[in-house]
Formats: sequence, structure tokens, C-alpha cells
Amino acid sequence: MYKAFYIVLFFFLLGNQAIFSQEIGKAIKAKDTLKLKEIDPLRPTKAAFYSAIIPGLGQAYNKKYWKIPIVYGAIGTSLYFYINNNKKYHSYRDAYKRRLLGFNDDQYQYLDDSRLIAAQRFYQRNRDLSLLVTVGFYILNIVEANVDSHLIQFNVSDKLSFQPDIYPNEINFKPNLGLTLNYKF
Repeated sequence: MYKAFYIVLFFFLLGNQAIFSQEIGKAIKAKDTLKLKEIDPLRPTKAAFYSAIIPGLGQAYNKKYWKIPIVYGAIGTSLYFYINNNKKYHSYRDAYKRRLLGFNDDQYQYLDDSRLIAAQRFYQRNRDLSLLVTVGFYILNIVEANVDSHLIQFNVSDKLSFQPDIYPNEINFKPNLGLTLNYKF
């Protein structure tokens, strides 16, 4: 008698659990069918264009404000070295030109002509390299704004998952380790 009572009670509780789990499943399904954000195909182009006009404006358009000081720091530092090397190059060049004209009253009196020529070449090479690095940082700023804008629109939902899975072997029931790729509609 008690055995039958426990069996009926067990199926009653199990049946109620199945009903409740279906309702929870419906609620989750309704939650998953929310409208996704629209993808704006021109957003990366706008970010790159803004960043090309004023460096850092593309990062502001992407709402990544912490990157703006990095952009200005990189471009500003390379511009500083360009300006500094350009001034020193012109200083050594003007001193060498004055020496060729016969004047010997420049600030580099302790250097001979071959040292002035070597200094000119050194600072000219560093100036050109600094200009190349400045242009590189400017282009990197534009590319970074474009790529970041593409990645903002990238769909990173829980519907797509890649996770390790342990499942039993059907022959000897030993656990197997594998990777599963799940996509839920």
C-alpha cells in the first residue's frame, strides 16, 4: 500500500517538475528572441574617416576614449623627434655652408668639416626615420579605428559556444574528452 503511494507521489512530483521546466523553457525562449542590434555597414568607414581628419576622433566615435591619449602620445612623440632632428640637421648644415664660404665663427668650431658632414647625415637619417614613424602612427590610428568599429558590431552572443565536453564511450562507458561547437537557434 505504501509502495503504491510513494510511486504515485513520485510521478506526481516528477510531472509537476516537467510542467514547471516547460514554463521556464518558454520564458527562456521568449528571452532569446529579442531583437538584435542592427549592423551599420558604414560605421567602420565613418570611424576611419573621422580618424583621418583628426587623429583620435575615430576612437571617440567608437566610444573608446582611453585610446585617444595613446594616439596623441605616439604621434606627438614622433613629431617631437622629427622637429628636433630637423633643427639639428639645419644647424649643422648651415654651419657647414658657412665654413665653405670662409667663415669660421659658428657654434661648432671644435668640429672639422668631415664631422659636420657626418652629423648632417646622422640627423637627416633620424629626421627621415622620425617622419616615417609619424606617418606610420597616423595610418595605424586610422586602421585601428576602422578595425575597432568592425569588432564593435561583431556578434558575441551566448548562442554560439565552443566548450570542452566529457561524454561516456558507448562501448566500454569510459569517459571521453572532446570539443563541441554548439549553435542554438
